[in-house]
Amino acid sequence: MLLNLHSNYSLRYGTMSLDDLIAGMMATGHDSAVLTDINNSSASIHFIQKGRKAGLNMLAGMELRQGDELRFIAIAKNTEGFREINEYRTHANQHELSIPKRAPEFRNVFVIYPFGSIAVSQLRDYEYIGLRPSERNLIVLEPKTNYERYVILAPVSYKSADYKLHCQLRAIDHNILYSQLEKSQVAPKDEVFITRVKLLELYQQFPQLIANTNRLMGQCSFDMDFKKIKNKETFTGARYSDKELLLLYTRDGFINRYQKHDKIAQERITKELEIIENLNFSSYFLITNDICRYAKGRNFHYVGRGSGANSAVAYCLGITDVDPIELNLPFERFLNPKRQSPPDFDIDFSWNERDDIYKYIFTKYKGPHTALMGAMSTFKGRSILRELGKIYGLPKGEIDRLVHEPANMLNKNEVANMILSVFNRLEDFPNQRTIHASGVLISEQPLTCYSALDYPPKGLPTVQYDMYVAEDIGFEKFDILSQRGLGHIKDCRDIVLQNTGQVISTESPKRFFKDPKIAEQLRNAKTIGCFYIESPAMRQLITKLKCDDYLTLVAASSIIRPGVASSGMMAEFIKRHHDPSLVQYPHPVFKEQLEETYGVMVYQEDVMKIANAYGGLDMADADVLRRMMSGKYRSKDHLVLIHDKYFANCKAKGYPEEVSREIWRQMESFAGYSFNKAHSASFAVESYQSLFLKTYYPLEFMVSVLNNYGGFYNAKVYINEAKVSGATICLPCVNTSGFQAIIQGKDIYLGFDRLLNMKEGLAHGIAPERERNGDYTGLENFVIRTGASLEQLIILIRVGAFRFLGIGKKELLWEAHLLLSTDKKEQSKGMVLFESMSRKPVLPKLEHSILEDYYDEIELIGFVVSGSSFDLARSEYRGECKAKDLLKFLGRTIRIVGDFVTDKTVKTKHGTYMKFGTFFDEDGDFFDTVHFPPSLEAYPLRDWGLYLIEGKVVEEFGCPAIEVSRCGKMPLKADPRSV
Repeated sequence: MLLNLHSNYSLRYGTMSLDDLIAGMMATGHDSAVLTDINNSSASIHFIQKGRKAGLNMLAGMELRQGDELRFIAIAKNTEGFREINEYRTHANQHELSIPKRAPEFRNVFVIYPFGSIAVSQLRDYEYIGLRPSERNLIVLEPKTNYERYVILAPVSYKSADYKLHCQLRAIDHNILYSQLEKSQVAPKDEVFITRVKLLELYQQFPQLIANTNRLMGQCSFDMDFKKIKNKETFTGARYSDKELLLLYTRDGFINRYQKHDKIAQERITKELEIIENLNFSSYFLITNDICRYAKGRNFHYVGRGSGANSAVAYCLGITDVDPIELNLPFERFLNPKRQSPPDFDIDFSWNERDDIYKYIFTKYKGPHTALMGAMSTFKGRSILRELGKIYGLPKGEIDRLVHEPANMLNKNEVANMILSVFNRLEDFPNQRTIHASGVLISEQPLTCYSALDYPPKGLPTVQYDMYVAEDIGFEKFDILSQRGLGHIKDCRDIVLQNTGQVISTESPKRFFKDPKIAEQLRNAKTIGCFYIESPAMRQLITKLKCDDYLTLVAASSIIRPGVASSGMMAEFIKRHHDPSLVQYPHPVFKEQLEETYGVMVYQEDVMKIANAYGGLDMADADVLRRMMSGKYRSKDHLVLIHDKYFANCKAKGYPEEVSREIWRQMESFAGYSFNKAHSASFAVESYQSLFLKTYYPLEFMVSVLNNYGGFYNAKVYINEAKVSGATICLPCVNTSGFQAIIQGKDIYLGFDRLLNMKEGLAHGIAPERERNGDYTGLENFVIRTGASLEQLIILIRVGAFRFLGIGKKELLWEAHLLLSTDKKEQSKGMVLFESMSRKPVLPKLEHSILEDYYDEIELIGFVVSGSSFDLARSEYRGECKAKDLLKFLGRTIRIVGDFVTDKTVKTKHGTYMKFGTFFDEDGDFFDTVHFPPSLEAYPLRDWGLYLIEGKVVEEFGCPAIEVSRCGKMPLKADPRSV
């Protein structure tokens, strides 16, 4: 009988979760209700699912509002009506239309208007007027015949104790002070649950309204098969044709990937194709393959990773470059008959090519059936305090104190106490609908069958529910991801062609695994700029492992993860890697299955292997176990069944119970933080492709890293790496440089994109104008051809972009002011006036120092380019050793000067903080520091700069570091420009 429930998906309005609503219905005796969240249906299907499990009759609808004004409530008679409502809201979202006071012509929808907004005589057959309990007396004098057009409207928006929270949310939504809220901006105070008995008592003098309401709800139903896969059912139009086409493509790819008579591969692929067909996943593989084929046709570099790399069929199709047979990756990790949630492929594209891929997908698979995956951002931590602080008018300083020092005595006041009391209530509360980072849905039915669609700024339709709801109702998404590492690889190939004329390929990456030069580069952790293996922590791990082969790098990609490291298993893995005699297997099965990882369960697949080989579970059950243990599976009952099956199998095999329990415990603990081996293998393949380029084409590679705007580090680090690799770094030049960096031989010219205050239009336009009409001949010529303003011209002069003229920067600055300091009206008459300036002032000799250039570069680019930070130090002292010699000073306290690169803060068990720092020395070589809490408190790292560091040299598995006892910033030479 409840026609108008609001959940907290009525964003910044409702205060109850879906579970709260269901609990409220059961507590107040209601067995039927309609979820009508405001202007969205993001929670409708999930609410219906939850209600069914609770034995309740749940229906779908939507409350349509324009701003704060309720226009009408739409209630779906059936699934087709739900689609009509969603299509109506989608159309309004797409075209940014206002919601009119009168509903459109619906076929399978009931419409309820608020009392007083429309006359009874104007109502269509499917339209009613809702009468709130507080409005009952307003129709007493109406003709009884009119009663047939009224229904009971008892909205529910918040718990009885949550009215203030509701008002706070409304103030946040309107971005106004709490005290400024108007009556029209908040819900009435009676929008709470009342018992069914009480509700019927309130309307006992209007039995017609009770009958109308019951009849309306009785005509509504929501019949949807949640278990059926909702994705596009076929690629070709027929399942059999899909099966044959997938077989054809797989056979073609087999020839390139495997030996012709490889029986193991043939058997594996036959098995996979059978499972794929039985589970109706042929179209999913074919659509993914279609996207990858399009990318290849456009010469886009991509990487297929994630659990999809467990598939030999995907390997043959070219979706992934990971050979699952070589790595012993079980297909069941990706797809198996007992997997209740659909899998997905993760395909990485370059950050600047993904939009093209989206365009192809949305064009080929049509708008109504294709959309981006939605997501829900929630109120989190500090943002809650800031939002609440603003609506109560707290000054920024007081909000900052509340955020950073909640225990401060100055926070002990009524407002602060109230804000802190609300904090936990709002944590993880839905706040804004947004877009999933990469997910795309391609549906058999129009996506409006499942929700309305939003149209965020990019203009691509986006479903209103998130990936978890999508999974529950039978969608497998396509993950179309983007990353800059792939841009490095693709662009580097193009830059090598331009600079050397060589055509190089990064295809067939297996050849890189055996290359001795690449192995040496990896072993020495010379990996700056390389995807996934350039961070300080990863370079340290590579050094500790003396990693120089593919399988070890695959393992490193997994054990670097926080859970493995904090559990102590990373250190254990390294010990066993260097001394396999330390390995102790709890059971022979561990040696059989995990000898490659020295008995350590490094990967998610390892949990499956042990559950299968030791616990007797088939691989499908083993995958279900893995998912449940890692928190990605919702059915606890299924976990109990598999738990019992595991121990029954162990008992039947005669295993000691204590051993079986210990192995179960290990699987349970590892599954929570272990990494998908196929994922690690995919990362390692891309890392090797980057390493190949860095090893053989280091300068071109660093240019590509710069032009894709880096990775883990900032540009200063990559420019330093290029210098160390033998490049000459040249400042931007208007007659040589482009928008981005270019390379000529060993000279790398920075692009105009590196100038912090350069206007984008001018930065983009300098090179094309030069290519059209030849080199610039002077300042006048440059200004005439580009229309540069005085401010922009000064930036270019100060950075040395006109050095080809052989005139000092100060002299050029005089000339620039003479050229462009005339009245703007005169300038607008025509730039040709400049051409008549034949006389230039005769200036005395102006002094200039290289130090001025360094400070100009810091101001204009952010760091010194033509020299280094060390050139700014007042002192010539550089310490007692270099980074490359640290191991020679093991156990000794030394001093060294380093240029700060990055740091990582870690909270200790005692609640204090320590840091791990990274610096490079005067030669550009990296070294690492450890700052324990006492040292860090006394001698903090304060952002960028040169530091004199004192500390003891320590090492772990051959990787040196300095345990810092003291450190401080080095004083710099004064800026001569300010003297």
